[in-house]
Amino acid sequence: MSDKQAVVTPAGTSAAEASATEITGMSFDVAVLELQRAVVELEQGGLPLEQSIELYERADALYQRCEALLGEAELRVQKLLERSAGTLEVAEIRPADAAEQQ
Repeated sequence: MSDKQAVVTPAGTSAAEASATEITGMSFDVAVLELQRAVVELEQGGLPLEQSIELYERADALYQRCEALLGEAELRVQKLLERSAGTLEVAEIRPADAAEQQ
């Protein structure tokens, strides 16, 4: 990451928008790996100010992606409700349902 590469984007699309689109499509594992790399590079220092700011912004976007994916995973987890007879009932929780419960 320390070697800045040119980003080729469609006409009218900024590099930041292209990066945001790329991050939005990342799986959790890929986003965490990229976030770890960005943190290591920022901690090492030695980058020009503008590049450090861009890397920090990317790391923040990666963090937001990871947080969103974890939230989605948590909402998909099935909630077990204990019935009075001791049996268990499985209730699927969807993002819309969780928002209503809050």
